Amino acid sequence: MYESSVVCDSSSDETSVLGTYSQTTEQLTSNELTPEEECERLLLERKIERAFYEAGKALRKLRDKRLYRSTHKTFEEYCVQRFGYNRRQPYLLIEASQVVDNLSTECDPMDHILPTNERQVRALSKLEPRTQRQCWEQAVEEAGGKVPSGRLVKDIVERIMERTKIENPYSVGEVCQIIPKDNPDLRGKAGCWCLVKEIHEFSCTVAAWDSEYTLRIDHLKSLNYLDSGCDFMASLHKRISSIRSHGDLEEAAINSLRQLGGIGRHYLTKLEETFLTDMEHMYNTIDK
Repeated sequence: MYESSVVCDSSSDETSVLGTYSQTTEQLTSNELTPEEECERLLLERKIERAFYEAGKALRKLRDKRLYRSTHKTFEEYCVQRFGYNRRQPYLLIEASQVVDNLSTECDPMDHILPTNERQVRALSKLEPRTQRQCWEQAVEEAGGKVPSGRLVKDIVERIMERTKIENPYSVGEVCQIIPKDNPDLRGKAGCWCLVKEIHEFSCTVAAWDSEYTLRIDHLKSLNYLDSGCDFMASLHKRISSIRSHGDLEEAAINSLRQLGGIGRHYLTKLEETFLTDMEHMYNTIDK
């Protein structure tokens, strides 16, 4: 019916129909997007840009709630086998999500100019929250109002750190106390001891009783133990980690390990040693 109506039209009508068809074809093949397509593209781009942030938030919950314990002994092992991450990647994503949360508290014009990948904020994790926001705002400005590159952010952070540079005073194997300050990831860790595992320019990677953290040097305080005290705490950490790797601990056992992770001395009382040894026997971790 459509064809017959076209045939019966006058030549001027044919020209009109062909012109309309040509315009429709041009719209379909045009590089221009309709308003609806622009909106859809923006939504999809935002999802992609927030992927690293959502991953960091999810990883933090998986770690803190130990939701990996039914299949894996440690969080690191779970991330390697389940997601193909290297040892540091999940922690970098967790730290990045926390930085983004901090940046998101800022008002216009920054609330719509947020990081789109983890590398853009990696260097910011070394700074105080307020300084993080100042640094990001400066990076956005230097990038011409666009999302800055990770290299630009790092350069700005290094400039700031250089002005207030404090030499990292810690060493590998040293026992320190955790000072949470404004770090939400350290909530409940006040007074806990940890072992310094890696030294960075302005931070340290430390092992606490329950996990590893990369902390700025102002989140740590040396307990000034002698070598013998450091060796004892390293041995204690190994015993605690062996029990935690069992993966199916009773709440009483977790509470006992948490208490051991907060002792402010380099020895155990007789009762503490008895409890720890009993847990090692129960979970078959002796000599592991």
